[in-house]
Amino acid sequence: MSLADVEPVETLSRPALAVELTDRLRTLIMEGELKPGEKIPERLLTERFGVSRTPVREAVKVLAAEGLVMLVQNRGAVVSELTVAELEEVFPVLAALEGLVGELAALHATTQEIDDIRRLNNEMHRAFDRGDRPNYFEINQQIHAAMLAAARNPTLAQHHQIVARRASRARYQANLTPERWAEAMEEHDAIQRAFEARESKKLGALMKAHMEHKLRSLAPAIAAKSGGG
Repeated sequence: MSLADVEPVETLSRPALAVELTDRLRTLIMEGELKPGEKIPERLLTERFGVSRTPVREAVKVLAAEGLVMLVQNRGAVVSELTVAELEEVFPVLAALEGLVGELAALHATTQEIDDIRRLNNEMHRAFDRGDRPNYFEINQQIHAAMLAAARNPTLAQHHQIVARRASRARYQANLTPERWAEAMEEHDAIQRAFEARESKKLGALMKAHMEHKLRSLAPAIAAKSGGG
């Protein structure tokens, strides 16, 4: 999605409008249309979306809470920078949580949940084959959310949500190269096989490694962009 592709959303109700604007603005940031350090162009966004500044600012506040945007005094909202230090802080925690999600999901998932996640994995394959990265990422997130629900642990879910929000943009960008994207798809297939076999420890190890591989693939690129920071 680019700013030129944005369609007006003025026909939506106020609550739905806020959610839609947040989703679209998040996509612009995660796809790199709005780049790190760039000021959020409120005026342009209001024109493109066909709305007033109020819902745009509400969306910005949500994204600031997610760590995608920084509110800078005398400058306004800017897209936050991704740093290696932040990745190295967040991803090991998320990887550990994902490992626990896998172990518990293998033990507690219903047959229906396993079937549903298999269907999602097949849909994700089709998105991969089309080269449709936004749809792939959306389905990917649905799979991780379904796994988390299958783990049946509210405390784990609460902490996972907090950490996952901080890592969301990096997780999207981690599959930017064709090679890493193909590896990620293969990893998801292995995860699905272990899930269907209910191999708890193996599934946990695969899900943890999957997240660790994302950090390994992303950190060098982020370091290069920031001059080694």
